[in-house]
Amino acid sequence: MATNLAIDPGILERAVQVSGERTKKAAVTKALQEFIARREQRRVAELFGKFEWDASFDYKAERSRGK
Repeated sequence: MATNLAIDPGILERAVQVSGERTKKAAVTKALQEFIARREQRRVAELFGKFEWDASFDYKAERSRGK
């Protein structure tokens, strides 16, 4: 999908440099992927402490179920 964006040239050039990508498009794509991953990780981290831990749960026994 073609998109026209007005991106600060200094920020874009810096993104290309630090990303190690060869093109502006690749640098922007990588930056967006990392942004999304970081936000998704934050949502997972917010769940810590909200579930009760069952110390008796045997994950190895669950793996062999159905074999």
